[in-house]
Amino acid sequence: MGRKKGVEFDEGGPDDFDPENPYKDPVGMLEMREHLVREKWIDIEKAKILREKVKWCYRVEGVNHLQKCRHLVLQYLDATRGVGWGKDQRPPSLHGPKVEAEAAE
Repeated sequence: MGRKKGVEFDEGGPDDFDPENPYKDPVGMLEMREHLVREKWIDIEKAKILREKVKWCYRVEGVNHLQKCRHLVLQYLDATRGVGWGKDQRPPSLHGPKVEAEAAE
């Protein structure tokens, strides 16, 4: 008996879930709900980790934090868009990824 070389995670939703008729398979519906909740928690925890990195960078860099921590702040802002509870019913334009403005040509 040996150890497994790696751990494989099932990162997708349930295969038997039908979004057009979710109540047809109650077990599939509950698995899909658990999958969505798990994905939300992962996004929230990623944002928390980035927030801690931004705090640390601000403390270390001092007055130069505007230049030195800009990349972390942009990552944090992108990570927090659309993250959290209760944002499912809002249009994606309000909480989706920020659209960069096109440069005037």
